[in-house]
Amino acid sequence: MTAFSRLRPEIRGMLARQGIAEPTAPQERAIPLILAGEHLLLIAPTGTGKTEAAALPLFNRILRDRARPRAGTAGMEAGGGRPRGEERSSPGDGDGMRWETRSRGRMQGRERPGTDEDEGPGRISAIYVTPLRALNRDMLSRLRSWGEELGVSVAVRHGDTTQAERRAQSLRPPDLLITTPETLQVMLTGKRLRESLRGVRTVVIDEVHELAASKRGSQLALVLERMAEVAGEFQRVGLSATVGSPEVVAEFLVGPRRRCRIVQTDVEREARFRVISPQPEAGDYALAKELECDPSLAAQIRVIREAVRRERCLVFVNTRQAAEVLGSSFRILGERIGVHHGSLSKEARIEAEEAFKAGRLRGLICTSSMELGIDIGDVEHVIQYSSPREVSRLVQRVGRSGHRVGRTSAGTIIATSPDDVAEAAAIARRANSRVLEGTRLHERPKDVLANQLVGLALDFGEVALKRCFEIVTRSRPFRDLSFPELEEVAAEIAGHRLVFFEGGILRRRRKSWQYYYQNLSMIPDEKRYRVYDVVGRKPVGTLDEAFVVNFAEPGATFVSRGEMWEIVEVVDEEAEIRVAPIQRGGEIPSWSGEEIPVPWEVAQEAGEVRGRVARHLEGEAGGDGGGGGGEAAALAFLMESYPVEEEAASAFVKLIKRQLATHLPVPDERTIVVEGDGTYITINACLGHQANEALGRVLTALLSARLGTSVALDVDPYRIGLETPRPILPEEVAALLAGTDPDHLAPILEMTLKNTSLFTWRMVHVARRFGALRRDLDREVVSLKRVLGLFVDGVIGEEAMREVLFDRIDADRAREVLEGLRAGKIAITTSSASPIGAEGRRGGRDVTTPERADGAVIDLLKDRIMNDRVILFCVQCKGWKSLRMVKNVPEVPECPVCGSRMVAALKPWEEEEIRIVKKPEAAKTPEDRRRTKRVYRNANLVLTYGKAAAVALASRGLGPETAARLMRNLRRDEADFYRDILKAEREYARTKRFWS
Repeated sequence: MTAFSRLRPEIRGMLARQGIAEPTAPQERAIPLILAGEHLLLIAPTGTGKTEAAALPLFNRILRDRARPRAGTAGMEAGGGRPRGEERSSPGDGDGMRWETRSRGRMQGRERPGTDEDEGPGRISAIYVTPLRALNRDMLSRLRSWGEELGVSVAVRHGDTTQAERRAQSLRPPDLLITTPETLQVMLTGKRLRESLRGVRTVVIDEVHELAASKRGSQLALVLERMAEVAGEFQRVGLSATVGSPEVVAEFLVGPRRRCRIVQTDVEREARFRVISPQPEAGDYALAKELECDPSLAAQIRVIREAVRRERCLVFVNTRQAAEVLGSSFRILGERIGVHHGSLSKEARIEAEEAFKAGRLRGLICTSSMELGIDIGDVEHVIQYSSPREVSRLVQRVGRSGHRVGRTSAGTIIATSPDDVAEAAAIARRANSRVLEGTRLHERPKDVLANQLVGLALDFGEVALKRCFEIVTRSRPFRDLSFPELEEVAAEIAGHRLVFFEGGILRRRRKSWQYYYQNLSMIPDEKRYRVYDVVGRKPVGTLDEAFVVNFAEPGATFVSRGEMWEIVEVVDEEAEIRVAPIQRGGEIPSWSGEEIPVPWEVAQEAGEVRGRVARHLEGEAGGDGGGGGGEAAALAFLMESYPVEEEAASAFVKLIKRQLATHLPVPDERTIVVEGDGTYITINACLGHQANEALGRVLTALLSARLGTSVALDVDPYRIGLETPRPILPEEVAALLAGTDPDHLAPILEMTLKNTSLFTWRMVHVARRFGALRRDLDREVVSLKRVLGLFVDGVIGEEAMREVLFDRIDADRAREVLEGLRAGKIAITTSSASPIGAEGRRGGRDVTTPERADGAVIDLLKDRIMNDRVILFCVQCKGWKSLRMVKNVPEVPECPVCGSRMVAALKPWEEEEIRIVKKPEAAKTPEDRRRTKRVYRNANLVLTYGKAAAVALASRGLGPETAARLMRNLRRDEADFYRDILKAEREYARTKRFWS
């Protein structure tokens, strides 16, 4: 007797006709529990039938209930009946596309609510919630075919659903509705659909792990409690392939007062991981020249191309920028490999999915947009380009291959640096052992609470705050909410005229509707620009506001969907960028918020790998003490303990070997090494992104106070980089870190973060969610400092700080490190600049490519600069100057009067600087001395770099400081030098309006 035998005969017949005879392990365990009405969290690998395990009992219940009469009041009694005030008018079911106001007792809009009382609509029996709209398409096609065969109506509803479809669903609700979290809360306020929700008996939440750790999930948790006020208690079923903390996610699903069963099945599906690190071969140098990229990247592209030719592959990358770089390269090579990420248009994503499914594409380069269960047919192999940063992410992604029971999931991680090798090795080992990261939930997010209090006011018309308290504390995120905290949030939203709040009663007001529909999502509302192909007359994708502000102007080129585009026009009022396809190279769009933080545990294990390899090389753990024997032992350790191929293991061992050859310490999980080369200090610490961010912020605050000026910060999982205005010794920084009181960490962090743009932008987003700022805020007009001044000390500021600490900072681990330093459990030492430290200064470990300005553009730039004029002025004798074209400047400028090579190259309009330099020192003002110093710095650059410095100094907007930065990065390739100048000129053009 199997789980299928518990299903109704018509369902068993349907399964038999489809050739499905036996349930999978997840189905065998879950179906009986769901049929029994229990709350359930089902955790099972991708491709093992989780959807069917949840859906088949839904169809069974719908058919069962249809076969027998149902008491109409049961659900209402359980849920407390019709909420008070519901007889008042409320908006139609526009899914946030429009909102309506009431005037003289009537609704202004296309449809009048209340007519459902006369028409008697049916009721929805089950709701299937998915985090992505793309999932809805797959779910609909799969479940609708079952519904048609069984006589059960199935529909999908989200923001893209047409008005006609929405109206039809309002009038004739389906038995089973597939929807998103945002649309579900719209349904609570639409009167027809609210009535249809009274029949809901089961809610399934797919990919529940994706929601649990986000504010979007916190919002859904409250929406489910609001639904319980309408439908009464209903069954909750959560589905996921990967959950690091099952008990936490189960409590998120049902709340702290309900019992949830957890079914976790380890289906016999072998997962095969390997870590490789391709090194350039002979043919890769020609490929690099063809693609205008580094030979290492060419080697990686070669390996991906070979894999895709052998098997149908998904190539996962960590950022959309990486997807575009690789997609562009494969397009140049004519390979059948597509690109899929969230900034592409819906049409472009669907086209890529269908082309891959049909076999027209052999490979698909994708981001997290393809992590979840979108149906794209068989995937034979998954390639992860660069470390996936998290164990759960690797398991989820590699689970897309071998997408059937009994098939092996095959995954290859292409490590792009030695750091990447150790990190990927640690992640692959942990994935094999199913050691996933724990799930962290937002605790009492106040902007979510504000949003849902307005929702409750709309639900009830008017409602006592005490009843709101009873409802919201049933949810896991707000289980510890205090009543004074709730009162504070209620007062805040009342102050922004979103509700009336008096005498402990919340009442909705006209502005409530507008606010609610404009804040359906907790995802930060960045302005997005649609990219439209004026030649092909079709949408291309979208670009973030940051990219548009920093880069987009007519004539600029960029890459999207693996193709080159030139901007024809930017239409701000329509948020549209009109483009035309071109064949030249372009810049890769940069999207914010994509950095995936490496967890503490992974970074610590990567540090442990460093330490153990070092000990093998030193002969302490099985090596013979000689170079060859120690190296062989180190390679053997890596390849036996981790799924690392020899080429990757060798690349990592060589780095550690170089470190030891210079007699420098190896930073590992228990050793912090501070090194420096003057104004740049590197703190090598294997603590993960968020702990390093916390310590880095504290150090910048302390150093800034000591030096009286700002200190630049750069963080990766294994380093903290500090750039200071004057040289500082590594010993000073080490002493400062070791001497920091752990008790001072939290207040220093809070004080420091309040002065960052990171906190400011979080404040803007939180203030918008509170209704305190309009969505159309003009950032160039409104002073963000003024925003901070208004909100920083209230509930909005507190929530912004809590969010920053949750998302970006691990203060607890940072405190643990400071305590470990004090107790001697963590060692700290100093060294000169080292090979390991230098790894972090080579840029990100993700794919990179030069900003490939077109050759013609470079030629034009060079021609313009060479024909510009400069004043050569000797700062030694101060008696010689000469105005000449840049092309006529000698390779080594020299004063013909005194023979000095201290010759400044000034722009023609800088004659005044010469007069100031010639002034007697006693007559100079502080401003004169500052300007004199700039001229001498100019001359020093020319002394050091000759004519190349004069070229840089003649460029538009480049002073000695910017030119010095360019000269430090002076490349052998002349075109790259001019590309750097072009980039600096663009930056000047973009920011000059802010200069005083």
